[in-house]
Amino acid sequence: MTARLPVAGLAAYLVILAIQRIAELVLSARHERRLRARGGREHGAAHFPRIVLVHALLPVLLVLEVCALGARPGPWWPLWLGLWLLAQALRYAAVWALGERWTVRIWVLPGEPLVRRGPYRLLRHPNYVAVVIELLAAPLLFGAWRTAVVISVLDLVALRERIRAEEAALRS
Repeated sequence: MTARLPVAGLAAYLVILAIQRIAELVLSARHERRLRARGGREHGAAHFPRIVLVHALLPVLLVLEVCALGARPGPWWPLWLGLWLLAQALRYAAVWALGERWTVRIWVLPGEPLVRRGPYRLLRHPNYVAVVIELLAAPLLFGAWRTAVVISVLDLVALRERIRAEEAALRS
């Protein structure tokens, strides 16, 4: 494999990632305005900067590991690509199931029942399962195992706090 191929693949991935994240932030802002108008309240905002940090560090560490440390895809790259695609499908199924209640922050509409459709029939937090898989598979797709370890550990720490905050918000 030539040295340019992983860099070109990485560039394509980073463009896709940027488009996804920008679209998600726009959608989230729209949903937040609607939730606020319906009496919704944000909960547990203190954890959010750590979530942002994890997602901002991913592309930085990935570029460093591929470009500076020479990480290259290994023979398992099709598996990592498949897992990344599966994570995308699960994440967007969770977004679809939540509809206007999906945001990047924790918003609760008082008196509304929990969503029990789509992947929420089987999993309590399908979006977080998808993100865990995505943040592991994406770096490994490029052979960036150091990035996969660091980002996954940071993500698990941030998600632990977020899930606790979300569960407390849902109980209130």
